[in-house]
Amino acid sequence: MPTLAGSPDELGEIGHPTEDRTELLRLEERLPPLLSVIAGMVDLTGFFTLGNIFTAHVTGNLVVAAAAAVRGGPWNLAQALAIPVFMLAVAVAWLVARASSLRGAALTRLLLMIQFLLLAAVLVFSVTTAPSSNPHGLMAGIAVMIAVCAMAFQYALMRLALPKVVSTAVMTGNLTNTVLSLMEMSSPQQHLMTVDRGRLKRSLRLLIGFLVGCLVAAVAISMLGDWAWSIPTVLAAVAIVVR
Repeated sequence: MPTLAGSPDELGEIGHPTEDRTELLRLEERLPPLLSVIAGMVDLTGFFTLGNIFTAHVTGNLVVAAAAAVRGGPWNLAQALAIPVFMLAVAVAWLVARASSLRGAALTRLLLMIQFLLLAAVLVFSVTTAPSSNPHGLMAGIAVMIAVCAMAFQYALMRLALPKVVSTAVMTGNLTNTVLSLMEMSSPQQHLMTVDRGRLKRSLRLLIGFLVGCLVAAVAISMLGDWAWSIPTVLAAVAIVVR
């Protein structure tokens, strides 16, 4: 009996062709560790070269800005601006996804391409203007905002295209899940929570990836200066072609 177009035999569980669903499953497995390395590199490179501003952990900027406001210390305008800029970039990512009408793997590629272009912009801007020479200056502030936008697109990518994937940048949640899962697995008593060994494995991979990204970025900054942005940019290009 012939299969009707659009029937469950031809479509994946989320309404995509089975072939696209297979590719999406591969991306969910292979892409997050690479993105966690990129997030670690971008966060540390931005922090050390662009005025101690977190480009991936926006919550850190919120805490530092609030602390400065309470204690009356020097106000870092770029640090405060990073929060609304991040929100605006996430909103733009949603608009791009809506306008493109893409889903799954195709939307993943599109958002990865935008992240790559933004990181490439940070690289070009940094090597031409040397913002690290004045980390609290205007050029550093511009570079930070572009980097924040790049990470906003990575966050949006996780929610819009790969919602089942563990966060690649919010390491507090991954660390909490890892510790609790290990405690449950080592306890002979009745479990307090369900231990998902697959999720534990993924969380560990992302924790290690983020740490590796930070370590590589630290070495790159000491050796390459502003050119350290070239490594996360190259990795972002690699992420686009991951199969």
